[in-house]
Amino acid sequence: MDDTLRRGPMLLLAGRANRPLAEDIARKIGIALGEVTIHTFADGEIFVRIDENARGRDVFIIQPTSPPAENMLELLLLVDAARRASAARITVVVPYFGYARQDRKDQPRVAIGGKLMANLMVAAGAERLLGVDFHSHQIQGFFDIPVDHLYAAPVLTGYFREKRLGDLVVIAPDVGAAKMARGFAKRLGAAFAIIDKRRPAPNVAEVLHVVGDVEGMHCLITDDLIDTAGTMASVICALKDRGAKEVYACATHALLSGSASEWLASSPVKEVVVTNTIDIGASRKFAQLKVLSVAELLARAINYIHMNESVSQLFEAPLDEMGA
Repeated sequence: MDDTLRRGPMLLLAGRANRPLAEDIARKIGIALGEVTIHTFADGEIFVRIDENARGRDVFIIQPTSPPAENMLELLLLVDAARRASAARITVVVPYFGYARQDRKDQPRVAIGGKLMANLMVAAGAERLLGVDFHSHQIQGFFDIPVDHLYAAPVLTGYFREKRLGDLVVIAPDVGAAKMARGFAKRLGAAFAIIDKRRPAPNVAEVLHVVGDVEGMHCLITDDLIDTAGTMASVICALKDRGAKEVYACATHALLSGSASEWLASSPVKEVVVTNTIDIGASRKFAQLKVLSVAELLARAINYIHMNESVSQLFEAPLDEMGA
């Protein structure tokens, strides 16, 4: 029997971490989100119940694991509920994978949080993971189940390609972001530059040099995430001080912790472009913020996985060039 038929129809579930994205994905696929009951007891415990039949179905659970930590626990409970309801296969769709920055033991007696989160998902019953722009590629090796690692680059570069910015240079805010920035520069036909910086304290960045020509240029800073925005704000100011015409910034994941929104709103940035992998509350939005949707990207990946087709065609092509 065909494996897709053996698994039965798709069942799309979502936790509370990013319900708007989950609803958008469901609309793109053309099905309704499955009914679930999730609430928090007075003592803080989370209760999860799947309110429709999951037996023999191909279950996809959409839940980023951004802070607070309850988002991860909620995902684990949903996976466990689906497994105990006899789902044929359980795929966790994690647009943002939390704890990914804790991916190695770089100090004595520290936890490798990324590996622990992977172990918990697999122990709960996840059989496949679909994610977007992990902080480091080695996160894929933390899982002993298949991992489909997508990139938001087609969404972000497609947006900037439409702006037709002349004299564009793509900026890597640090050495770790250089590969991503080079990829953006290649796709946009732009020049490339990199920032030489140091960190005198955690979440504090000091720009020492800009390696590359930025004077009179449109500058696009690329990174995988914006957390406290300390690095991003300092790089924006450094580029303007060195004669950049306009400075744009983009990142896949908008954590926007602490005073990040205020830092960026008061900086000389033209636009900060992010995606909706994390639900951005109204209190964290600001005038220069532009949010793009990855719902189409994830909806197509979910469909391809359900039909046992390759998702590799989603890695490079702009969304308007992708096959359905």
